[in-house]
Amino acid sequence: MIRVIILLLLIVLFCGYSFLVYTKGTESRLSFTSIEQQKINDGKRLYQQYNCQACHQIYGLGGYLGPELTTAYSDKNRGENFMKAMLHAGGKRMPNFNFNTQQIDALIAYLKYVDTTATPIK
Repeated sequence: MIRVIILLLLIVLFCGYSFLVYTKGTESRLSFTSIEQQKINDGKRLYQQYNCQACHQIYGLGGYLGPELTTAYSDKNRGENFMKAMLHAGGKRMPNFNFNTQQIDALIAYLKYVDTTATPIK
């Protein structure tokens, strides 16, 4: 009888924990204005349209030819100005996609968003 009670208690606890994780645990604590959110969405769309994941990784997923971009925005060696220059003119292995200023700003906004959602490994 005790085993049945323990089993039922574990099932109830598991269901409660699962409910919390799938409802409260996935909410974003970040808030953006509609303009910022639109810019982030445009940057993500450009990242996908130009197949950036073929060479770059975000959250460990993607290619290995280019650098990993999850925390590129906050990297003291790269940062926003370096990324703007690379997006504007390309590099040794990165082609010049001839992005305009609006597209560069959208991609930077997306990479900044990705950086703020990254969990650093210590």
